Amino acid sequence: MAPTILPVQTASSFPAQTTVVVIGGGIVGLTAALVLAERGVPVVLLEKGRVAGEQSSRNLGWIRKMGRSAPDVPMAQAADRLWAQMPERVGIDVGYRQAGIMYLARTEAEMDMHRQWMKTVEGLSLDSQMLSAREIDDRVPGGKGTWAGGIYTASDGRAEPTLAPSAIARAAIAKGAVIVENCAVRTLVRSAGRVTGVVTERGEIRCDQVLLAGALWSRKFLANLGVSLPTLPLVCSVIRTAPMEGPTEIAVGGPDFSFRKRLDGGYTITQRGALGAPLMLDHLLIGLRYLHMLRGQRQLLRISLGSDFMKDISLPRRWGAKSRSPFERVRVMDPPANPDINAEAMRNLTAAWPLFSNAVVEEVWAGMMDITPDSLPVIGPVAGIPGLTLATGFSGHGFGTGPAAGQLAADLVTASSTPLLDPTPYRLERFS
Repeated sequence: MAPTILPVQTASSFPAQTTVVVIGGGIVGLTAALVLAERGVPVVLLEKGRVAGEQSSRNLGWIRKMGRSAPDVPMAQAADRLWAQMPERVGIDVGYRQAGIMYLARTEAEMDMHRQWMKTVEGLSLDSQMLSAREIDDRVPGGKGTWAGGIYTASDGRAEPTLAPSAIARAAIAKGAVIVENCAVRTLVRSAGRVTGVVTERGEIRCDQVLLAGALWSRKFLANLGVSLPTLPLVCSVIRTAPMEGPTEIAVGGPDFSFRKRLDGGYTITQRGALGAPLMLDHLLIGLRYLHMLRGQRQLLRISLGSDFMKDISLPRRWGAKSRSPFERVRVMDPPANPDINAEAMRNLTAAWPLFSNAVVEEVWAGMMDITPDSLPVIGPVAGIPGLTLATGFSGHGFGTGPAAGQLAADLVTASSTPLLDPTPYRLERFS
């Protein structure tokens, strides 16, 4: 099952030539297209399935600075400013609320992790603060959990993944962008090594620049060009409740549950301490790069070997411009929600806040995230392929930083002398 998203009326065809082609209709690619259109740059965005059909509509909707690594904080801070402007920019309420995010800790060891993070971001002008158990009860009443304390960032917030990407797409179209769904890009066209166009399943488009914002599909697209991008998949299972009275407007993350208020009055709930980890061929090829993450987060991963592996190896790993690509074989990555993980989420949450025992589950779904070895995205040019820029590998954080990431990508594609922020932490070469 997939969440129901705000529909977008897209184009049925594309022009023979444009300035920039964006590959991928998630929030980052859509924002880049909007920025380019606002600047008067001709842009065509091509999506193999439907706009925001994958992780951009399936995530939790959290917009946070808290818990991010120090190099990534400026991106999150820039995103805050852009999210605040979003309703006026796209013409509708996308659910952005700067209502705060809180993480809870059951043990002093967990509190020490939050304290250590606070030290790493000193001097970055964050409003994060440590909380006592009493302060947690004051902000989120009605709880029965026993907490060593927590950490809280009042300026963090949330928005609606089923509204925001579609609204951005609509605004981009209104400003001149061409968006085409169900049109996979198979490969690049190059002349003297430089990008001069793309080959799609419906024909070729000439262009000067290509922005690849293909999320978990970017690794396959680049591998076919001989470029290595290290990403592995993780799956997050999600619950949506019917509208209900809740304890707070603050989004709360416990060690083994999370909840946040939705614009429709319900709650989005997850088991924050469990992610699906379906084994794929890429685990054998690049898994060693993730050993440091596995040591620290093994308890979070529900590793499985089954049909996902067989489906993955059935997809071609090399193809030509005239061949059917993996992106035409799988239009939308739609992993099943894990019922055991979701059941754990509800048990753990109701034990901590009993009022959620009255929650009515209306919908469940799952989304597949593309995780890099350092959990930072890749945003920048590809050495050796002039004209190709990446904005991918967001490791489950792309919705919150999407407006800033898309703008930075647009800046880099157009060689802006004043990019939104320093792109150095996001260079692909850091994995060389």
